[in-house]
Amino acid sequence: MYSCTLFATAPLVNLLAQGPAPEEIGINPRIVIWGFIGLAAMLALLFFVIFLFSYGKLWFQAYMSNVIVNPVALMLMSLRQVQPRTIIDAQIQAKQAGVGNDPETGITTRRLEAHYLAGGNVPRVITAIIAAHRADIDLDFDRAAAIDLAGRDVLDAVKTSVYPKVIDCPDPERSPKSTLSAVAKNGVEVKVRARVTVRTNLKQLIGGATEETIVARVGEGIITAIGSSEDQFQVMENPDRISKAVLERGLDAHTAFEIVSIDIADIDIGENIGARLQADQAEADTRKAQAFAEQRRANAIAREQEMKAEVAAKRGEVILAEAAVPLAMAQAFRTGNLVRQ
Repeated sequence: MYSCTLFATAPLVNLLAQGPAPEEIGINPRIVIWGFIGLAAMLALLFFVIFLFSYGKLWFQAYMSNVIVNPVALMLMSLRQVQPRTIIDAQIQAKQAGVGNDPETGITTRRLEAHYLAGGNVPRVITAIIAAHRADIDLDFDRAAAIDLAGRDVLDAVKTSVYPKVIDCPDPERSPKSTLSAVAKNGVEVKVRARVTVRTNLKQLIGGATEETIVARVGEGIITAIGSSEDQFQVMENPDRISKAVLERGLDAHTAFEIVSIDIADIDIGENIGARLQADQAEADTRKAQAFAEQRRANAIAREQEMKAEVAAKRGEVILAEAAVPLAMAQAFRTGNLVRQ
């Protein structure tokens, strides 16, 4: 610090040296030089006091925690709108936990500043890395920072990897129904409520589907498994066959979770939808037959009226023919074709 101050005051000394000699104006040159040296010392002391007051405690804490930090870097953090306390605390936490010690790919001050300026949550990322390290989970700073910047809670993801999470299917918070409804081959409705145990797949967390996809896929698989059963008794006797059938379909593909197990929590028997459908079909067939019978009756009545009209027309023709007989006889008498005997 003192050398920088002396270099800054050197041009002033040279400028004064170009003017009149100090002896000519009655000033001792040594007094001038010592005056500048004293001024530089006061400025350096003031700079040191400001640094000690603003960053001394933080720098000393980092030094005692075996974290090497350049004092100038602390001031530059403030100029870059970065909170030095957040960065130093993260480095101390990582150092004490024994993670990210590689000077190039580890948790360095520059990488922490870059993540902070990108809008990331530095303390949560460091806590997640330490938790993953304690649980023997492979999670480096780059992946943790990418997960955090993607909008996912990286610490919650690590916790879910260590302690699997249970999801209700269907989810009562997102669906008004409390059970899944499916129909077996014999037409009997089966109502099922399942619980899905999942843990986070950190490799597919970025871009992977969320819990809603897991719930939808599991629900679809359960309905398909029940629909392929012969009757409701087969489902109630072996509920685990539903879980096995669903797990074999690989429903956790391209999702942020890995399905650990699917447990059938509750099974209820609903109404006989097949019988109701058959009754409705029979009633529909009856109505259809009645409509056909009514149509045939109407056709018969219309045909009867047509035949009556035809009979009346034929009767008219007979009357006309009978009226023509006397005329024909009279004509025969006049022409002599018919002789009275």
